[in-house]
Amino acid sequence: MRNLKVAALGCMLTMSLSAQEQAKGIVFEDANANGKKDRNEKGIAQVAITNGEDVVLTDSKGNYKLPLVDGQTLAVIKPSGYKLPVNDKNLPQFYYSYRPEGSPESKFKGISPTGKLPKSVDFALLSSTEAEEFTALIFGDPQPYTQEEVDFFAKGVVAEVAGIQDVAFGLSLGDLVGNDLDLFNPYIDAIADVGLPWFNLMGNHDMNFDAESDAFSDETYEAHFGPANYAFNYGKVHVIVLDDILYPDPRDGKGYWGGFRDDQLRFVENDLKLVPKDHLIVLAFHIPLSEPEGDPFRDADRERLFKALQPFENTLSLSAHTHIQRQDFFGKDEGWLGDKPHHEYNVGTTSGDWYSGKLNESGIPVSTMRDGTPKGYAFIHFKGNSYEVDYKVAGKPNDFQMEVFAPKVVAQGRNTKAGIYANFFMGREGDTVEYRIDNGEWKPMQYVQEQDPSYELMVYEWDTTEELMPGRRSSNPVVSTHLWRGSIPAKLKKGSHTVEIRATDQYGKTHTGSTKYRLE
Repeated sequence: MRNLKVAALGCMLTMSLSAQEQAKGIVFEDANANGKKDRNEKGIAQVAITNGEDVVLTDSKGNYKLPLVDGQTLAVIKPSGYKLPVNDKNLPQFYYSYRPEGSPESKFKGISPTGKLPKSVDFALLSSTEAEEFTALIFGDPQPYTQEEVDFFAKGVVAEVAGIQDVAFGLSLGDLVGNDLDLFNPYIDAIADVGLPWFNLMGNHDMNFDAESDAFSDETYEAHFGPANYAFNYGKVHVIVLDDILYPDPRDGKGYWGGFRDDQLRFVENDLKLVPKDHLIVLAFHIPLSEPEGDPFRDADRERLFKALQPFENTLSLSAHTHIQRQDFFGKDEGWLGDKPHHEYNVGTTSGDWYSGKLNESGIPVSTMRDGTPKGYAFIHFKGNSYEVDYKVAGKPNDFQMEVFAPKVVAQGRNTKAGIYANFFMGREGDTVEYRIDNGEWKPMQYVQEQDPSYELMVYEWDTTEELMPGRRSSNPVVSTHLWRGSIPAKLKKGSHTVEIRATDQYGKTHTGSTKYRLE
């Protein structure tokens, strides 16, 4: 059967009609949670099922039929009011991978042979009371390259949220590991300790690099986590998870390119036809739709995605990959077709700057990112079809939302080109950021596109020290998209002066920070 597959320009393989199967089954309410449909358990109507391209609804008795070919995966799209079963590692169980002869041979093992298609592929759902107000926990790029870095992730991030309450589910935004796919299981073991149903998506360091076409680049990922493209509902939120890495790059067969195959975009289009227009659509993928350098995303794919989203007023995209943090907004000039700009939140990473920097008191790298954002994770608070985001710096109090920089000492009465800087981690151009000295008048700070001096100081310590420091030198600084500057009043009395900062984010929440400088 393998030789019947034809790959073209990275598109999903299609099969001859003779190789196409007809999958059927039932979606049922698993009242006793045993994973099997018992005689007295009823099917659930109007539940969406997909083969990764087509999307159908179950009938009044919970039955469905879908075409299926080797290489596709059947998945239930969880409806609101139900929860998915999870395995002993808290990974949701919502799919059936169809690989009669198994995945192609590769360095890292893919899916074992599944054999003949079962007569009925059934999906269990558990009844659940879902509030329309809930919180999700978001991780960007855990990306360990070694077992030691898995331990850094577990001790420095996972341990901080282990057993967390009042959170509905978690989601990691790709680069679950760093090229060594044997680390998938250690990652799974680590993330299980959070104690939440945990969704995942594929990053460019989670691929089978020996795959000859994009359709096979996710086989090891799928063996561990299920389909790379899927969706689920929670309250009035519809989440679509996508693999947006084209590998090998269809332009030259080398490296990768951000974008989608045709079958993936058809899945999105077919899926959205069944979603109420007043729901919030949350897209989750690894590579941002737009990056500031180079040509990282295929324009035609972004345009087609935006066209599919046009009927929806409320949308949000989540991405990672960059190892910085920023807020992007797409309007008419960027090809967005809706009246309200589309917000993409490029989330700071749990690995920070790839586990670099000084070691803290626990022996874990501080790993501040190149734009001055400390490593951490995000909480998204949903309320109906609206949302707010909080960023939590790992190892710091919840209210630590900015890094404030000022010179330690300044000459009294003498103008200086030095400045007071506030790196407001969740900030964006247009936010209100103000400062005052010694309880004086609040004055606006100027938004600047510069490197964060606090991060520069941290990095250059490695280059000026006389002795080697434990850990690994951080990456060079990059321009921050959430930095503000104020001038230093030098015509004050000698001695210490207190600087206070207050910043108002896009959700109307106010955050504060402070520092001191001395006049001599």
